[in-house]
Amino acid sequence: MTTVLGCIADDFTGATDLAGLLARSGVRVSLRIGVPAAPPSDPAAFEVIALKSRTAPVAEAVAECRAALAWLQDAGARRFFWKYCSTFDSTAEGNIGPVAEALMADLDSDQTIYCPAFPENGRSIFMGNLFVGRQPLAESPMKDHPLTPMRDSNLMRLLEPQVTRPVGLADRLTVARGPEALRAELDALKARNVAHVVVDAVANEDLGVIAEACRDMPLITGGSAVAMPLPALYLADGTLSADAPKATAPRLGTGTIVLSGSCSAMTNKQVADYTSRGVPAFQLDPLALAESGPQRALDWLASQNLDAAPIIYATANPESVRAAQQKLGVAGAGEIVEATLSACAVAARDAGARRVIVAGGETSGAVTKALGVSQLDIGAEIAPGVPWTYCRSGGHQIALTLKSGNFGTETFFSDAQKMVKS
Repeated sequence: MTTVLGCIADDFTGATDLAGLLARSGVRVSLRIGVPAAPPSDPAAFEVIALKSRTAPVAEAVAECRAALAWLQDAGARRFFWKYCSTFDSTAEGNIGPVAEALMADLDSDQTIYCPAFPENGRSIFMGNLFVGRQPLAESPMKDHPLTPMRDSNLMRLLEPQVTRPVGLADRLTVARGPEALRAELDALKARNVAHVVVDAVANEDLGVIAEACRDMPLITGGSAVAMPLPALYLADGTLSADAPKATAPRLGTGTIVLSGSCSAMTNKQVADYTSRGVPAFQLDPLALAESGPQRALDWLASQNLDAAPIIYATANPESVRAAQQKLGVAGAGEIVEATLSACAVAARDAGARRVIVAGGETSGAVTKALGVSQLDIGAEIAPGVPWTYCRSGGHQIALTLKSGNFGTETFFSDAQKMVKS
């Protein structure tokens, strides 16, 4: 099978988000953790490479993404998707713009679009401004993100400092007139040397228009939802074979561990809901971990019945997070938590957990690395953009779900367990 669409994601939960939406087509989707060391072998129609580059130094992020692009080209892909968070997590220095420009240069492409909209999850763009639900991005809980606090809602203003070529807008009025109108607007902007075009989207119908208009671009960038219509378009025009291999789900044991490192508003609600059900729960304190390490958490885990699906979490309110960061540093506080949750993931797997539920992008990256996971096949969605995945770890077949902080409903942790076979 030749890869039809090659995708690069800047974190692990974003990669599973994208892969899950592509898997709605029923066609097999393969997610690779990091750039594979080996040449492509038996690639899927949709290949997604998950990097941990969202907050990496710009040069490192660019180099990793270019290496991923080269691997995907070797797999046969001729169309590419650069996936970042639907809340455009970045700083004035990058990494969204610099990566996009580097990929454009490697693909000899003179224009791309930026569309982080995801209407199903409450992310919309209107006149270039990104909304989270009914709140402008800069007034949403993202304003307090510990690594990329978002203090401006206007995507053009956010993008301009990150790129070297002009930035423009294709607004909702253009998108509402259909694919031909959008293509004409993009061509007009290209004639004015506008290389980076933010595209409005407020509903799923807009995503279909954008995908139809931009399907032949060498590179599309955005949140995962704008890629969602692409499989149907490729099936309709024969780019993707109707008999492409389908996804299959294995049967697993019942042992489960829930690990939550995200401190997003929704994950706080999800942890509160789950712990209110009386499940065994252990809360991590970054300051205590800095002093005495993870052993107390590991000892607690060793005493638990994994069929009861215990949770270990560092999820806390913004004030508690800031207090820990002031003493340990932003990076230091996160690394201590990630290392502990990773150690717990390995210990739980070795004790019989065959279902691992992880909340938080950085946490997901650390956990998958600790579990030695290099490739996942994508299964059913638990919530929009959050699928179960299946992989090998430590000689065992396991199910793994990697949830972005703000995704899912309040009952996500319980819902996930009802959807995977045993």
